[in-house]
Amino acid sequence: MTDFEVIATGLKFPEGPIAMADGSVIVVEIAAGRLSRVEPDGNVQVIAELGGAPNGAAIGPDGLCYVCNNGGFTWVDVDGMLFPEGTPDDYDGGRIERVNLETGEHEVLFDSCNGNRLNGPNDIVFDNHGGFWFTDAGKLWPRQIARGGVYYVGADTAHIEEVFYPQEFPNGIALSPTENTLYFCETMNGRIWSYPLSGPGQLAEPLVPSNPENLLHAPGGLLGFDSMCVDSHGNVCQATLFQGGISVVSPTGDLVEFIDLPDPLVTNICFGGEDLCTAYITLSATGQLISMPWDRPGHRLNFQTE
Repeated sequence: MTDFEVIATGLKFPEGPIAMADGSVIVVEIAAGRLSRVEPDGNVQVIAELGGAPNGAAIGPDGLCYVCNNGGFTWVDVDGMLFPEGTPDDYDGGRIERVNLETGEHEVLFDSCNGNRLNGPNDIVFDNHGGFWFTDAGKLWPRQIARGGVYYVGADTAHIEEVFYPQEFPNGIALSPTENTLYFCETMNGRIWSYPLSGPGQLAEPLVPSNPENLLHAPGGLLGFDSMCVDSHGNVCQATLFQGGISVVSPTGDLVEFIDLPDPLVTNICFGGEDLCTAYITLSATGQLISMPWDRPGHRLNFQTE
């Protein structure tokens, strides 16, 4: 088993970690409907009660925190581990929210695109122009599925564009260090997709659905892919469900290594610390935030303070 340090326990399905300059880590607690700050000593402070199910988070050019809220899950406890199961009766759609980290004040930026409501916004990444990409994973009911997509919001946050639709439970999303490639994964079928970009929110080539040339990595077997980030070498660091760990995938689609961790729902990873050589990882089923040294520096996110 990989050596790591447990920073905090008792979190309610943590996700969306953001390493801050003061050593704290911002996380969402999906099952509690809140945005929280974990101090280096493990103390947890609630920043904002958002309701629904805040899922992914990122710092924008204005220093505010942008949150993907998927609208809510039902939950099941299995031997002390928490698992999302379905969609609650009070679900009324998903949304993109903006949160002031100092005051906790928050507002809804988007809850629809082109007249279609957002179903389950999941993960988010900003480009260096100040716009952001996000995934909408869709929603599940016992006999119905609302399908997902991938969206782009310009730097002025005045418009939202549906770039990919439909997708099969799109989840983690990231940009290559040069920002000429967009990566995103699909959870249930365990695939990572790669698309060249020509500019902010712009695909370099006409979109061909399910084009095998855009399929970066699809190992098969019983696994699922959740959130992701990239390291300074351009590798995709992919949180991997069921097998429980981090799959490190090269820009050419090869599996560089797999970091095994003791939780079936390893959901997200970010980099922080000196020289970005510390990985912060959410072990969601067991409610833990952990840290561990990383052999390769992470890639610094846009608007991530030093």
